[in-house]
Amino acid sequence: QVQLVESGGGLVQAGGSLRLSCAASGRTFSSYPMGWFRQAPGKEREFVAANSWSGGNTYYANSVKGRFTVSRDNAKNTLYLQMNSLKPNDTAVYYCAARPRGTYDSGNYDYWGQGTQVTVSS
Repeated sequence: QVQLVESGGGLVQAGGSLRLSCAASGRTFSSYPMGWFRQAPGKEREFVAANSWSGGNTYYANSVKGRFTVSRDNAKNTLYLQMNSLKPNDTAVYYCAARPRGTYDSGNYDYWGQGTQVTVSS
């Protein structure tokens, strides 16, 4: 069993930056690919970014490519999402997830955090 807890969300002006963290419990953290998803009010949850268990391979949604960076520190059991040049349409609840059952962007993961709110003002 893996428990995930996100932190680092908040209110930021357009053009600003935030760094989200996802702390994982369990000794198998380093075995799992992990991803970030987001859900804005009234919209479907969407893929944001993911990386392989080693962090050596990363994947991004086109909407965040070049602005967001996903990374992980397996020694600290923590996944990160550095978000730069934030836009109002990045406003959403951001979730981390572990152990995908399909492709990284499918949303079919075994473990999910509770989410952290990111609000970008114009």
